[in-house]
Amino acid sequence: MMFSLKSALAKPFAYIIKKSILKWANNPVETQHKVFENLIAEAKHTQFGKDHDFSNIKTHADFVSRVPVRDYEDLKPYVERVVAGEPDVLWKGKPIYFAKTSGTTSGAKYIPITKESMPTHIEAARNAILMYIAETGNANFVDGKMIFLQGSPILHEKNGIQLGRLSGIVAHFVPKYLQKNRMPSWETNCIEDWETKVDAIVEETLPENMTVISGIPSWVQMYFEKIQQKTGKKVGEVFQNFNLFIFGGVNYEPYRAKFESLIGRKVDSIELYPASEGFFAYQDQQKEKGMLLQLNSGMFYEFIKADEFFNEQPTRITIKDVKLHTNYVMIISSTAGLWAYNIGDTVQFTSLAPYRVIVSGRIKHFISAFGEHVIGKEVEQALKEAVEGSSVQVSEFTVAPQINPTKGLPYHEWFIEFENEPQDLGILAAKIETALQAQNSYYVDLIVGKVLQPLKITVVKKNGFQEYMKSLGKLGGQNKIPRLANDRKIADALTKNNLTN
Repeated sequence: MMFSLKSALAKPFAYIIKKSILKWANNPVETQHKVFENLIAEAKHTQFGKDHDFSNIKTHADFVSRVPVRDYEDLKPYVERVVAGEPDVLWKGKPIYFAKTSGTTSGAKYIPITKESMPTHIEAARNAILMYIAETGNANFVDGKMIFLQGSPILHEKNGIQLGRLSGIVAHFVPKYLQKNRMPSWETNCIEDWETKVDAIVEETLPENMTVISGIPSWVQMYFEKIQQKTGKKVGEVFQNFNLFIFGGVNYEPYRAKFESLIGRKVDSIELYPASEGFFAYQDQQKEKGMLLQLNSGMFYEFIKADEFFNEQPTRITIKDVKLHTNYVMIISSTAGLWAYNIGDTVQFTSLAPYRVIVSGRIKHFISAFGEHVIGKEVEQALKEAVEGSSVQVSEFTVAPQINPTKGLPYHEWFIEFENEPQDLGILAAKIETALQAQNSYYVDLIVGKVLQPLKITVVKKNGFQEYMKSLGKLGGQNKIPRLANDRKIADALTKNNLTN
């Protein structure tokens, strides 16, 4: 292989960045304290800062007493003033962008991105790759082509501020040294219809030396399937130098077996935890579970135990008081002007030195129709254990309560789209049931107490989940299927249109 200046330079750069990351990661409490002090100082003359007496906030306890936890709906009166063009509302000056997201309860959400917060999104994505290079010594992939499956980079304007999806905004900030390697082309990236876009991406990438592929697993899966349909070959044969898959947005585990089948071999992967509100964490070690929490990126973190979250006065703690393997709702304050903001995710810490997290679910995406408190991580883990070592492959799934069955006790209904269906659904259901009961004592009590009967599986037809997302206008981009819900909105839609006969 020819000597490559780019890959040769990547390694020393990676080691320099790793050293700077370890500096703050090894001083976590002090790092977060500095972030907190800076946030309060910078925002005390904003409207929000004046309304909440920032001038007299010296400690975390002061902050807790003055600034309540808010979600988007609660913060909306301030956001609307920012959207209207008013400066110095949540953060000094005006934002440089709004990341527009489709909220489940509040319609469109406008998340401000400021000149201080924007670089942290870019640096975290870059550092995830550099930490991989520093750990593995593998930098050859930087000479090949890289694809990032994302939303359209076309931006619109609202009262002088650029507006678009986060992935589209980020597309404007790809470093110059990656521009030649980056795919798809700008024209293809601007295609709005997701299926048309994926077809165009397949055509563009087939002749190329693809080394890195990135995106939300469910949408990368569609891309891989189209490649296989067109070529009749495994993705790993088509792209022989493809060795790194970068993903975020959902847990990869339910997709891993399917991906290895589509690729035809194992590839390294890096998990990211990006959101419109901030780039919170990324996988910094191949052999460690969890992602390194970004403590030096202009974000101050608070945590509330998930099972206390809906209490009248839940306790808000900082990183120095968190414990391993406990389900926390993550609350952030940031240089984007979000204050004690509930992003809706639940996390668990897998390490406290350094601080690493996994996303365990959504505080609104759980099943507790009967007091069982079943969360996303539990259903994903149960399914993973149930199919392990078998030929069963799952494409997509979601879980909902069946409160009024035609006969018998209520139960959890698992809607599963299979790539490889089991010969006996009953055996698979029993394995999932066993694995779920092993994780959740509330659920066991309800089964034993004859409040619930064991779960049942309902098979969704091939591409049924894609059709459901398409019907909502949410096919592709950053959209994803919730793993579970406390109601039957998704379940009823799937039952109506997308079940096998």
